[in-house]
Amino acid sequence: MLKNIFFLFLLVSYTAFSQSVEEQIRVLGNQKITLGKSILSIDNQIDELKLKIVQLTIQKVGLPELIAGEELINHVAMSLVYSEKHEQAKWVSHIITSDIINGKTGRTNDFREDPLVKTGSATEKDYFLKTLKEGSKTKYNYNGFGYDRGHLAPSADFRWSKKALSESYFYSNMSPQLAKFNREKWADLEGLLRGYVYEHTTTQLYVVTGPLLNDSLPVIERGVNKVSIPEYFFKVVMDLKNKKAIAFIMPNKDIKYPISSYAVDINEVEEVTGINFFYQLEDGLEEELEGQKEINVWIPEKQKGDVDPLYQPDLPKGIFNTIQAKRNMGTNKKMTIRGTVVSARKTRKGHLFFNLDKSYPNQIFTVAIWKQNIVNFSYDPLTEWKGKQITLKGKIADFDGIPTMIIEKETVVEIN
Repeated sequence: MLKNIFFLFLLVSYTAFSQSVEEQIRVLGNQKITLGKSILSIDNQIDELKLKIVQLTIQKVGLPELIAGEELINHVAMSLVYSEKHEQAKWVSHIITSDIINGKTGRTNDFREDPLVKTGSATEKDYFLKTLKEGSKTKYNYNGFGYDRGHLAPSADFRWSKKALSESYFYSNMSPQLAKFNREKWADLEGLLRGYVYEHTTTQLYVVTGPLLNDSLPVIERGVNKVSIPEYFFKVVMDLKNKKAIAFIMPNKDIKYPISSYAVDINEVEEVTGINFFYQLEDGLEEELEGQKEINVWIPEKQKGDVDPLYQPDLPKGIFNTIQAKRNMGTNKKMTIRGTVVSARKTRKGHLFFNLDKSYPNQIFTVAIWKQNIVNFSYDPLTEWKGKQITLKGKIADFDGIPTMIIEKETVVEIN
C-alpha cells in the first residue's frame, strides 16, 4: 500500500515538474521569437539608415554633372540618367562600401521595369521571349536574342542590403552584353573592385558605369523597344579617402587580354563620353584624381608581380604571346610561346607549375614539368625561371580552359 502511494506521489511530482519545464520552454521560445523579431527590426532600421547615408553621399560626391534635358533618377543605393533613345542608362552611379565584406544577401533575379523612368524602361521582351511549355503552368521555353542582361551597377556590390540588391535588377540598370564579356572579363573587373574594398576595409569606392552611346549603334531588332547594343563600356572609380582613381574602357566582346590592358584615366572617359565626372570635388583634387591610371594600386598584393603579355607585333615571326596560345589549345600542334614567369610552385607530389604573365587565379598560360622529367634539366627551373622571360616550344593542352604546355626537357626552353 505504502509502495503504491509512493509511486503515485512520484508520478504526480514528475507530471507537475514536466509541465513546469514545458511551460518554461514555451515562455523562453516565445521570448526568443519576440527577441528575433526585435533584432530583425533593428537590423532593418540600421540598413535603412545606411541606405540614406549612401544616397546622400552619392548626391554629394558621386554624381556626374547633369546636362540640359537630363533627369536624375534616385534609387536607394544607386542613381542614374536614363537614355530613352537607347533604352538603357547613360550612366549609373553607386558606392561599394565595406558592408559587402559581411553581406549575405544572394541574387534575387527579380528583373523588372523601372517604375521611376517616366517614359518606360526596357523590359524582359527586349532580351528574350518566354512561353509556357505545353501542358505546364510553371515551366517555360526561352527564346533568347543573343545578349545577357548585363548589370551596370553589379548586384554583388549591394549584397549587404536586400532592398538595394533587388533594385539593381531594374531594367534601367541593364545593358545588352555578350555572354563571354559579361561573365568573364567584365565580371573580373567587378570582382577586382570588390577585392580592393576587401583589402582596404576602412574605405569605400565611388563608381560610375555606363555604355558608350552613339547614334550609329546597332539595336536588338527582335526586342519590343529596339535597345541599342553598345560596342564599349566604361567604369570610372574613385577612392576619395586615399586619393586614388582609375577608369576602364572595355569592348563588348570575348576579351583575351587581361583587364589591366584596358585601364585609362578618367579624363579619357570624359573625352569620349562628354560626361563630367566627380565635378563637385575641389578643382585641384579633381584634376589630381582624374589624371591617374596606375593599375598596380588596384591589384591585390599576390597579383602585383603580373605583367602584360608581350605585344604580338613586336615578336619575331613564329613566336607568339600567351594570349595567342589559346588559339591552338588542344589542337595537338606545336607552337612557340614567349612570356614572363610571374609565379611558380612545386606540388606535394613533386610536379612543377609555372604561370606566365598572369598569376593564379587570373592565369592565362601555364607550364608544367612532371616530377619524372625534372632530372632532364641541368638546373632548377623554380629558381632559374623566376621573374624571367622564357620562350618554349611544344603542344598546348587544355587544362580546365587554361592553355598548358607540358615540358619534358630543357632543350625546348630558352631563357631570354
